Amino acid sequence: MFKRILFTVSLFLYSLSIFAQDVDSIMLVQTNWSKTKVAKQVVLYRHHFDQKNLFAANENISFLEVKNTGRKAVFALGAEEKELITTSNFGIGDTAIAAINGNFFDVKNGGSVDFVKVNGKIINTNRLEKNGNRARHQEAAVVIEKGKISIKKWDGSPDWETNLSETNVLLNGPLLTLNNINETLDTGAFNRLRHPRTCLGVKPNGRIILLTVDGRNDNSAGMSLFELTKIMKWLGCSSAINFDGGGSTTLWVNGMSDNGVINFPTDNKKWDHEGQRKVANVILVKKK
Repeated sequence: MFKRILFTVSLFLYSLSIFAQDVDSIMLVQTNWSKTKVAKQVVLYRHHFDQKNLFAANENISFLEVKNTGRKAVFALGAEEKELITTSNFGIGDTAIAAINGNFFDVKNGGSVDFVKVNGKIINTNRLEKNGNRARHQEAAVVIEKGKISIKKWDGSPDWETNLSETNVLLNGPLLTLNNINETLDTGAFNRLRHPRTCLGVKPNGRIILLTVDGRNDNSAGMSLFELTKIMKWLGCSSAINFDGGGSTTLWVNGMSDNGVINFPTDNKKWDHEGQRKVANVILVKKK
């Protein structure tokens, strides 16, 4: 009898979980996104879920969808070896269409803690963990060749990134999904708790999504990596990779109001567009 009751309760809770996911996915897919064409092959989407109606929370999501053809709009990396610069200043300095913050970096001394190569020149190398292992954000990369961007997964070799043939390489992570297969994420605080997030996704039609989710504010809770994985899937991505988030999360678009900052960066702990954190590198979208 007890086993039967336990099974019934478990089935009920599982059904509730599936129902909640269905409700959230429908909410996202049916959302009337604010849509702005910012350049040829580049469209900006924004929506504020302000009724605690996504994962039972308020969430502010902004993303660019870019045709990944290597024509008209092309991808590039902006990086400094040691100096930290705001995402918007990276974008302005490269006369870009848009920019989004890149990988993890040394807040005190500057420079990325992960491998970065720009136009064939190595800018930074990996800083391994104390046990000599790679961090999860060193087990995947975004690579750019001839203006086209893609995601690659670490093959387990110690010199993997230096052997990649692409002229632009940015290690990042954790990898969330690759070719419709979700990666295994542990339940540590970084993955499990809600934070501002930055993410890049690839759709089956080749289009790229550059996405920010705001957080650490009553207006937007942020997301766990498990929630972010679902969001990217519901937006149609077959592959997705997490970038540095938290106070670094910034999406900038040239010519937009508020100095081009689209989301609500949190470094000033205010709900405005002024709280950018200086970062080591960015993904750029540029006119060819």
